[in-house]
Amino acid sequence: METKDGFLVINKDKGCTSHDCVKQIRKLLNTKKVGHTGTLDPEVIGILPIAIGSATRFIQYLPQGKTYIGQIKLGIRTNTDDIHGEIINQKSWPKISDEKLDQYLNRFRGIIKQIPPKVSSVHVNGERAYKKSFRNEVFELAPREVKIDELTLMKWDQINGIIEIKIKCSAGTYIRAIARDLGEILNSEGCLLQLKRISACGFDEQNSIKISDIEKDKKNSKNFIIPTISALNHISSFVLSTEEQINFWQTGRAIRVDINYFQENKSFDYKKPIKVIDKKQILLGIGFLNVEQSNINPKLVLNAK
Repeated sequence: METKDGFLVINKDKGCTSHDCVKQIRKLLNTKKVGHTGTLDPEVIGILPIAIGSATRFIQYLPQGKTYIGQIKLGIRTNTDDIHGEIINQKSWPKISDEKLDQYLNRFRGIIKQIPPKVSSVHVNGERAYKKSFRNEVFELAPREVKIDELTLMKWDQINGIIEIKIKCSAGTYIRAIARDLGEILNSEGCLLQLKRISACGFDEQNSIKISDIEKDKKNSKNFIIPTISALNHISSFVLSTEEQINFWQTGRAIRVDINYFQENKSFDYKKPIKVIDKKQILLGIGFLNVEQSNINPKLVLNAK
């Protein structure tokens, strides 16, 4: 059975690694070309988009924003910055109003710098930080710039010291680091209690399925796959209308275009990647506009000759 190309939006259960999900999908669909769009910690539940077939080549062109709902536990610091780690310090938390707590959250809104957790997948001298951490090696991680587009205080449980937040952020943001740093700012300690990802790479819960859904209905597994072109709605399209243009494209040659059209068409973002399609709305690949040469240059070509 030929596998359809596109994306599966898996609603991942706790305890399952991103690699585990990929492995299971490979087996269920009987295809080797499967890849995830970014790791999700085993203890985190929620959205994990998985690319099938040629869709793996388009992962870098998906929207990068992600949205989470998480709970932060004040009063506890762990070596992993989440509740599953070893407790290294405990401290009382302040009595504080919702309004005042929300003001403290302003420190994390917009573009911020954060130090990733020691137990993270960040590279340190060519090795993942978590491997060094598990060997109890002493090392420092440099602050990284991330963007927090939205941060909403959903609930503050003063008695138990639990803060529930909704956060929309850029790729590479560690919610565990926010939990740790917020605890410090409040003159307490903090760690991540639980986390759920509700959207990623342009996909959300409404599009998601459990791996068990595929297991139950393997014969119709193609119906679960979202076409690659549907995942690229956020970028502008250019239609190749002649056989000559399509031949040029499939042989990796630039396509001559009217630059004035792109510059005058305000709905067309010509400075970013362009999805190239034919008159039947079939995806042909990704190109970039060269304003100086009045060309669209192929970057990713499907069915190249």
